[in-house]
Amino acid sequence: MSAKAAKTTTVKPKAKEPSAFIKLYLIAYNAVQVGGWSYILYQLINYYILQGAEFRAQITLWDYTRVAVIIFQNAAFVEILNAAFGLVKSNPVVTTFQVFSRMMVVVGVVMATPTGKVSPGLPIALFAWAITEIIRYGYYALNIVKVVPHFVVFLRYTTFIALYPIGVTGELLCFWWAQSYAKEHSVWSVEMPNKWNATFSYFTLLWIVMLGYIPIFPQLYLHMFAQRRKILGGSSTSAASASQKKKAH
Repeated sequence: MSAKAAKTTTVKPKAKEPSAFIKLYLIAYNAVQVGGWSYILYQLINYYILQGAEFRAQITLWDYTRVAVIIFQNAAFVEILNAAFGLVKSNPVVTTFQVFSRMMVVVGVVMATPTGKVSPGLPIALFAWAITEIIRYGYYALNIVKVVPHFVVFLRYTTFIALYPIGVTGELLCFWWAQSYAKEHSVWSVEMPNKWNATFSYFTLLWIVMLGYIPIFPQLYLHMFAQRRKILGGSSTSAASASQKKKAH
């Protein structure tokens, strides 16, 4: 037997194409989220730019946006299920952290404390979230039908450079405003003695989550840069390589 004949070629199996029903479901989910976050962005613009000081004196930003924020932010929980059941290629662990960190801000901080509702971090976080989600969900929806304009790809893997730190800053400000209230009022805490013979400190939980940003944020941020190099940098490298080959011939 010749060496040539002895060689075997390993063919990687193609990824299973999702069914038409799953594609339709994913497109609908992402489209609804684009619409929801677009509405939240409009609310921010309307609250701070289109309306006057008299309007803002009558209603807080949270009271004005809370219904939309609660609905569309908590709807992100569906992403964990999509990743867990293999409907999308996202990492279930990373997705879970990203979703729950946001839900913690909305449910566990802003909704749980009066100071979280008036934190200067709230508009900052909502602004960064809204733009990020409009781009991200729009990219996902277009990617399903395999029609993604280059400028959408560029926005998806570039705007995070500024928006991610802005969003995290807003989130941490919300935590900071909430922890001061939790320290003074012992809200949502369980103290001994009690029938469960257990104790829980909401104030401590807030600080644990805040400190958790220190090791986790850099990892996620660098991961996004790696993805950017893979998607944008990789294509540029390939194009340059192809151009050099043409010149060589």
